[in-house]
Amino acid sequence: MRKCKIGEIAELCLGKMLDREKNKGEYEPYLANANVQWGRFELNDLPLMKFEEKEQERYGLKYGDIVMCEGGEPGRCAIWRNEVPNMKIQKALHRIRVTDDSVDYRYLYYWFLIAGRQDLLKGNFIETTIKHLTGERLKEIEIELPSHSSQKKIGVLLENIDAKIESNRKCINVLESMAKTLYDYWFVQFDFPDADGRPYKTSGGKMEWNETLSQEIPAGWEVDNLFRIASYVNGLACQKYRPQGNEESLPVIKIREMHEGVRPDTESVSANIPLDNVICDGDILFSWSATLEIQYWTGGKAGLNQHIFKVIPSEDIPKEYVYHQLKEYIVNFVKIAEARKTTMGHITQDHLKFSRIVIPPYEVLRRFEERMKPIHKQMVKCNQENRKLIYLRDFLLPMLMNGQVTFRQ
Repeated sequence: MRKCKIGEIAELCLGKMLDREKNKGEYEPYLANANVQWGRFELNDLPLMKFEEKEQERYGLKYGDIVMCEGGEPGRCAIWRNEVPNMKIQKALHRIRVTDDSVDYRYLYYWFLIAGRQDLLKGNFIETTIKHLTGERLKEIEIELPSHSSQKKIGVLLENIDAKIESNRKCINVLESMAKTLYDYWFVQFDFPDADGRPYKTSGGKMEWNETLSQEIPAGWEVDNLFRIASYVNGLACQKYRPQGNEESLPVIKIREMHEGVRPDTESVSANIPLDNVICDGDILFSWSATLEIQYWTGGKAGLNQHIFKVIPSEDIPKEYVYHQLKEYIVNFVKIAEARKTTMGHITQDHLKFSRIVIPPYEVLRRFEERMKPIHKQMVKCNQENRKLIYLRDFLLPMLMNGQVTFRQ
């Protein structure tokens, strides 16, 4: 094993300072702190900034660069694989680019990933109001490196697992897009198949004006609120239900776990909580505080924390319709907040009661369920596979790094 400092094997660069007065003109997308998650990038709605020609190279990213948060949650990092061309970084981020030929960039990335997740970098932070990991401190961090061939084997193995996870994520996105298109076609455009298999509205199906919705809807359809299609069970204040002694426990699902899954530092709750507050794969979750989000849970049996609803569809309403109707209606909640120029802090029971949606006849819902169920089943399957792959990666990562697991010669 060879011991060295990060500054000896890599070039470090802090991103460009954002100055809204000076950065006027032709804007380009860049990565900010919020766009870097543990092991991946969030690339929706990228911020924009002007970069001079001389700054393109200085703040630009190349394949294999490690992008790390300097503040907020210092050490949080991901590896850049040219997801978006000509990407640059903002000052809140470090770019770490390997310059030593004896160092595999993938190995260094996974070393940082585990060091950050296990708080091994904490001693290098500057503790102010917001924790920081400065470039000077980052350069001084020491790492022990095995042979280059061992680094490469470890890096390639973990990279292949990540590649499969990313492939599944892309598949999920395609399936989500397909499902939304189908939902819109049936229940926004009202071109669901009629008795003869033709698009209802386009083929002259009878429409009626509805005063409540201020639009035409198919004749005979109901209008009601979101309580008509499901019940909403709020999670528990799980700190009041900690497991005692050898009592069986469940992981606590908060909004963080909704996004990232169960982590080693996820809290526990007694397995003897009310059944309605226990969630299993395939349950619909609705985060109603701070972030407004609908998703299928695929992280295994767990206990639900407050600020998240477990959505239980009504007996005569398919789960697939409930899922898409809620995802569609959240847009309305966000629009209300924007119109009032306020942040939608949380959804109340009154918001749900005052909602207004169309309720199709049972026969239409049944046919929709038949069309949608295979798509949703595949979405859940991909998410479940990713959960297992992430567990495998996170299990292997520390053992490969500390030599507990090695490759057969």
